[in-house]
Amino acid sequence: MEWITDPQIWISFFTLTVLEIVLGIDNIVFISIQSSKLPLEQQKKARQLGLALALVMRVALLFSIKWVMGLTATILDIAGWFNTDNPAIIRYLSLSGRDLILFFGGMFLIYKSTTEIHHRVEGHIETGTTKLKKVTFSNIIIQILILDLVFSLDSVITAVGMVDRIGVMIAAVIVAVAIMMFSAEPISRFVNNHPSVKMLALAFLLLIGVSLTAEAFDQHIPKGYIYFAMAFSVLVEFLNIRSENKALKKLSDSNPTGV
Repeated sequence: MEWITDPQIWISFFTLTVLEIVLGIDNIVFISIQSSKLPLEQQKKARQLGLALALVMRVALLFSIKWVMGLTATILDIAGWFNTDNPAIIRYLSLSGRDLILFFGGMFLIYKSTTEIHHRVEGHIETGTTKLKKVTFSNIIIQILILDLVFSLDSVITAVGMVDRIGVMIAAVIVAVAIMMFSAEPISRFVNNHPSVKMLALAFLLLIGVSLTAEAFDQHIPKGYIYFAMAFSVLVEFLNIRSENKALKKLSDSNPTGV
């Protein structure tokens, strides 16, 4: 039990927990948007189940570290199809299992985000019958599960690269997901109550999809840039919301009778 008094272990634990929470932001946003399509009484259950599946998947992947690290070996050599000896092309087009998962996950996220943005911008309204056919609880959970796999893989590889104790990794993942579960409700409420913020969230997911697809081809886009851009956009939108609320309050105070 000497690890309890080892400051390096605790530093690794807290650092990894923070990183897991940051990496989980994408997951929370996607789950919030997808669960909002369900009837009100099923939304909370979908969010909790989605995050619980993310936890189970991450812990399972941590116990399969050998398999996870094996995903970094090349399994599809596209560069070989062109008989090129250019090191840059070989590096970009030699795809591992991880690259393929990131690519298809990124394309799925781009497709879902673009479809949602299209429906909102064009003002498409689905009838109750159509909605029931297209949106079911199991359908939403399957979509969440697909993205859970992509985000969990990214999360686990980050954990393996930072810490060499599986117990620390699992503890950090459990704490991070617990915090995500606690924050999912207020985040979902805020996103769903403000259509403009929901559009920003969809744009955010679109950027993450592009980032995942690019990373599959060894083109790393620092997520800090994406998070900063989105945080700045949300801050501006938050100021707009406050300004509108103040204007409405002022109007209401100046005309209490509502005439």
